[in-house]
Amino acid sequence: MKTDEVRKLYTAVAAVRGGRQGHVRSSDGILDMDLKVPPEMGGQAGPGTNPEQLFAAGYAACFESALRHVARAQDKPLKDAGITAYVTISLAGKDNYSLSVELHGKIDGMPPDEALELMRAAHVMCPYSKAVRGNIEVNLFVD
Repeated sequence: MKTDEVRKLYTAVAAVRGGRQGHVRSSDGILDMDLKVPPEMGGQAGPGTNPEQLFAAGYAACFESALRHVARAQDKPLKDAGITAYVTISLAGKDNYSLSVELHGKIDGMPPDEALELMRAAHVMCPYSKAVRGNIEVNLFVD
């Protein structure tokens, strides 16, 4: 295979019925839960998740994997690391919704400036970062 040839590795499938007040189920049934509008957006408190939480979970997991990959490639072993994603939905005007993301890295045993450089390198290669680049604001922080 040529190095520039694209090879599909995996396709996730999830179906939603009822939008933000509905239900989501993945094709394998592992993800199977109600969706709720958060109280901050006028919804009722109670069990259920929302698209922003699901996106935050996926982005944080993918970004941490990219971070670990970059660290290995740079020969910088990570003692312990974690990523927390903050996904914010905002409204400007009547119907102008937008998302923004903050990725907070906790990287033990590494100076903050070096950790931030590692996060920047991960941001270049992470598939989620690539997907949103130029579309939503993403800020990186070292905690």
